[in-house]
Amino acid sequence: MAGKIRQGVVFEELLDKPVTVTFTAPDQSSDGGVLLLKGIDAKMGLSARMAQGLRDERQPGKVLHPLEEMMRERILGIACGHADANDAARLSRDPAMQMCCERRGEALASQPTFSRFENAPRSTDLMRMAYALTDAVIEREREKRSKRRVRRITIDMDATEDRTYGGQQLTFFSAFYDNWCYLPMLTTVQFNEEPEHYLVAPALRPGNAKGYLGAVAILKRLLPRLRSAFPKAKILVRMDGSFAEAGVLDWLEGARLGYAVNMPKNQVLTRLSEPYLPELRRRAKASGQTETTFSEGRYRAGKWTRERRVIIKAEVVALHGRAPRDNPRFLITNLPWKPKKVYRFYCLRGDAENRVKELKDGLRFDLTSCTSFRANQFRNLLTAAAYALCQQLRHEARGTACDRAQVSTLRERLLKLAVTIRESVRRIWIEAPRAYAWLTTWQKVAARLGADLAVCRAGP
Repeated sequence: MAGKIRQGVVFEELLDKPVTVTFTAPDQSSDGGVLLLKGIDAKMGLSARMAQGLRDERQPGKVLHPLEEMMRERILGIACGHADANDAARLSRDPAMQMCCERRGEALASQPTFSRFENAPRSTDLMRMAYALTDAVIEREREKRSKRRVRRITIDMDATEDRTYGGQQLTFFSAFYDNWCYLPMLTTVQFNEEPEHYLVAPALRPGNAKGYLGAVAILKRLLPRLRSAFPKAKILVRMDGSFAEAGVLDWLEGARLGYAVNMPKNQVLTRLSEPYLPELRRRAKASGQTETTFSEGRYRAGKWTRERRVIIKAEVVALHGRAPRDNPRFLITNLPWKPKKVYRFYCLRGDAENRVKELKDGLRFDLTSCTSFRANQFRNLLTAAAYALCQQLRHEARGTACDRAQVSTLRERLLKLAVTIRESVRRIWIEAPRAYAWLTTWQKVAARLGADLAVCRAGP
């Protein structure tokens, strides 16, 4: 029987000859670089670990797609830019995705299958998946640093806005963000002074959640794992102002953790900064530039059990064409460092905030359009897993033009690779364009994942 006929297009006057475009080439994919993510996933065992956290209540005789296969297909698809479950309708027959899911020549799970997949997990399943993600990332980082000493680990915790539209469960109006939303919290870890902040614990929260909700629970889960994997490392914590709550600070001190937590301005704190402002105003007026000084004091909020050290950054901001303005900032800390050093250490959490932007812009972390809250939480975990793979891909690309590339750039340069896939009796042939612009980088990453560089003839 003749193959399926697909309509093409003809440009009659675009060039000096008519240009005909047809969509009939078999065994080709535009996501050939996904093979790199498959190699990383195999090293971490990420999709397998997360699939083991789910209970499969389907009738065994009717199961066509195992949980691990669907987990891998969904995670790899998100990493390649196919964030919605509806994209499965296009990916199910992609030969590169079929190869990475170990179902060559057979259709992968469809969109209705994924809809059931996303709505099936219970709260305990999601918790086990979150544990699996944390364990996989920490174990991978321990393996990478087996010959290097980790002196310091910094945990950054940050809440963000996830706007909701429609009838999602547990969406509420947030006065702070002035919108209906969820308030997910992201926890990352930084090793020594490395630029990368690794996502280890995402948590979706209702739109009316207090800023610190869930922080202690996540730290209780994370801390023993980090101390077991890196017993000689000093662990510090950075948080923004929404975490400056008595219970959180008491727990941090009881766990012997150093911390730097932003403290929102109030009248008492502002009075602590006032003695430094007149001199700063005089200097700013004379120089026309922003003037800053650092100091410290003692402060006790109403519900706190005792006084704590507060770092004071007294500042007068001078901008061209504007009148100088006071801009005091405050941190609560138990770190023994000088005030300026503590404040600079806290400011480094800005890169952790960039990871939030990367998750949203590069992987659609905020695509929580399911009605069920648990289904949306499941999507967050899948997206976090895809991001974990992309972070490891960025690590494997160290020393190349992609070693600090954002997820969207990594996808464009290393994953969106047009290939032709053919299979012989003895091997699978993947043929990529000769003029591929990022060939050297791709080969370096592949070699670091265990591939051998060899001279190959063209085609099977």
